[in-house]
Formats: sequence, C-alpha cells, structure tokens
Amino acid sequence: MSATRRHVLGSAGAVGAGIVFAGAVSELFTGAGAARAAAGGWGGHGPLVPDPDGLLDLPKGFRYRVLSREGDPMRSGEGPVPSRHDGMAALPGPGAGRVRLVRNHENRPDGGTYRVPAVEGLTYDPEGRGGCTLLELDGDGGVLDERVGLAGTAVNCAGGPTPWGTWLTCEETEDRAGTHGYAKDHGFVFEVGFRPDHRTVPEPLTAMGRFQHEAVAVDPRTGVVYETEDAFDHPFGLFYRFLPDRPRGGFGSLRAGGRLEAMRVPGVPDLSAVLEPGTCFGGVTWVPVPDPQARRTPIRFQDFGRGGITHAQKLEGCYWGRESVYFVSSYARSFEGSASDHSGQVWRYDPRDRRLTLVVVFGPDTAVELPGEAPDNICLAPGGGLMVCEDGGGAQHVFGVDRRGGVHAMARNAQNTGTPEEPEYGEFAGVTFSPDGGTLYVNCYDPGTTFAVTGPWRH
Repeated sequence: MSATRRHVLGSAGAVGAGIVFAGAVSELFTGAGAARAAAGGWGGHGPLVPDPDGLLDLPKGFRYRVLSREGDPMRSGEGPVPSRHDGMAALPGPGAGRVRLVRNHENRPDGGTYRVPAVEGLTYDPEGRGGCTLLELDGDGGVLDERVGLAGTAVNCAGGPTPWGTWLTCEETEDRAGTHGYAKDHGFVFEVGFRPDHRTVPEPLTAMGRFQHEAVAVDPRTGVVYETEDAFDHPFGLFYRFLPDRPRGGFGSLRAGGRLEAMRVPGVPDLSAVLEPGTCFGGVTWVPVPDPQARRTPIRFQDFGRGGITHAQKLEGCYWGRESVYFVSSYARSFEGSASDHSGQVWRYDPRDRRLTLVVVFGPDTAVELPGEAPDNICLAPGGGLMVCEDGGGAQHVFGVDRRGGVHAMARNAQNTGTPEEPEYGEFAGVTFSPDGGTLYVNCYDPGTTFAVTGPWRH
C-alpha cells in the first residue's frame, strides 16, 4: 500500500473534496443501504471541525476515541503496539454490542519503529516484523484486550474477512528466505482467528499463490476467493481467483489447497486503457497460473499462453456485493508503464455471466490543491454510502460517497509527521464499520493509530 508514494500535489491545508466521479456510483451499493441511499437518506455531515488535540478532524457532532496507538503497551503484556496500522475488519464479539477488531501491520525490514512481537505458537518467521493484532471491545466501545494474532510475517497490507468469521491477511511482498535476513519465503496469505476453536496456525496458505498480495473477497455462495495484486513495477499486477478444494468449509478449510487462476479479458492486456465508465467486457476467462509458488519467475511475468493475461497498476481494495466482486485500481501512470492515466477505477466482475464492467473512474478536481485522489481501502457504509480511504499526497482524508455520486470529507488526519513548513500526513487505512453500523473504525498508518468514530450517522 505504501511502497510507492507520489509527489505532493498541493497544500496540506486545503479544504473540500476534490474527488470527481464518472460512472454509475449507485452500482457500488447493495442491500438495504442501497434502498436508503436511493431514498436520499444518506449524505454529507457538514464541514470538518479542526480537532484541538491535533489528531482527527471530524464533522460537528461526531467524536472519536483512540483505541490503540503505536508504542503503547498492549494489554496482553506481549510488548508495545506495533507500527504501521493497515487493513482491518470488525467482527461480532461474544456478547451484546461487543466487537472484535483484527488489524494488519505493514512493517517492512527497514521500516516501522515497533515490530509485531514474536509470540510462541503464533510466529511464522522470527525475522518477519509484520503480522496482525487483535482488539476485543466491550459494549460501550472500551478496549478489553489487545494481543498478537499473528507474528513473523512481512508487509501485511490488506486482506478480507471470511464467511465463517476469520480474517485473511495478505503479505505485500515477494521476498525470499535469505533476503533481509528472512528465514522463510514470504508473499502469502494467512488465516487469522479470534475464537479458541479458530486458533491461528502460523503457516501460509501456499496454494493461494506467492505474489504481492493486497486484498481478498470471498464469494459466500461458492467459496471462491478473489485476490488483488499490488505490484509496483511494470507489467504490474493481476486479478486472481482461488478455487478451494473444500469450498465454504470453515476455519482451516483453505489449507486443503485448490487451484489458482488469473483473469484474462480478451483483447485487453492493460485495464488502465479503459476510461469510459459502463464499458463492459463479456467472455472473461480464467487461466491456470503455471507456477503459483513463483519458484523461478514472479507470476505476473509467467507465460500464460498465446492469449496473454490482463494486467493493471495498483490493484488494491476488494469486496463482495450484489452477487459480484468489486476491486479497485488506485491509479495508473503512463510514465510508469501503464497504457493510460487515471486517478482510480472501480471494476465489477459478475461470475454468473463472466462479465467485467468499469463502474467508476476517479479523478482529481481541476483545482489540484484540493484532496481527493488515489482511492485505496474502501468499505460499504450501513446507510448506503461508500467510505474511501485516500492514499495520495498532501492532506489525507476519509471520504464518504453517496448513491448520487456526492462526495464529502468524513475525516482528516491532523497528525503532522513533518514540519510546520513542510507538513506530512499519514494515509488512512482499514476503514470498516461495527456489525451494528453505529461505529466507524479507521487506522492512521503513521503514526499508527486506531480510531473509533461515533456520531449522528444519517442511516
């Protein structure tokens, strides 16, 4: 998520939402939330109010609680809270109103002040600094427990929840054993659980491939797992599906193996070349990956036959909705090797008729000092909106998007890690809602901070 950073586009003190959209934004919303949005019941919450404590700016009437901050001691006593808070999910806890949060830490060999502490029975590679931590919240939103869920992994960026209530955490790296002192190969997906009967096994789900993973989404009907690849260099990443040998088998079932395939859109070698929302491609095929373990060659460079394979720059967020899987291309830059330029795409793949549709194209406003580009983590709001984490230059926001395409800033990171003359602000990540829809949880990547936001949501 953070390996490529573009130059700052403008003043960090700019205000307003500079995102513009082209396309059917309403198509991104599903279920009851879509019905509410169609009725016009969800929209902006007003301008952001500067936080006197300099942490998080929110609209009037909203408030935040800091649940966790890097360097503070974890309640488990296992060590300090790790750095680089990234992807996250909120799952129902054991009791009324209780919530379980699982949070990634994108620590690299050369970055992140605090590593995920190595815990016996939960550590894959003692030299890996990344992993996941688990937070247990009571019915009032207070932190009951905070502990290591997985250690010894590397560059844990995003992932996705499973239908059986666990978390698939993804390593965004392809480093092998011996690189950076690692004792084992990296570039895998791991399953992380909360409950005693879902105790994490610190071994990778190797059949799901070894590449620079970003996010996953599980089709709850078939058990097929879709995976995005955030490869930073040309020819960029692929969009994958994993066909489990034990689909919908519950905790540990993905360990039984399966088949990894990559998406081929006939006649489209690079998705960035498509810029007209509503463009639809039928006849999408899925090609078996020659070597899912990338023993000699990274998957994106492997030979997929005469038809080739379809690539895209910065494939990031991924979620399931309306019987389709949606995935995000955060941006594309022709000077970096893409076929064209854009400031974000959202694609929808319908597995029933094998059709791929470009739903939305993001673009910066003509006033480039305004924020609003490079969409990253996204989630559906219970009231029918979409929450988008911004990962670009300058000020960093969480934006809300309503069904009509209206955009408003929901939060702004006020933690300046630079200087007054040259301010810098860490991206947002891991945006998600509590199971009851009353609380938004979001991470600030740097300094690692987890917030819980409550207020007068327009559900």
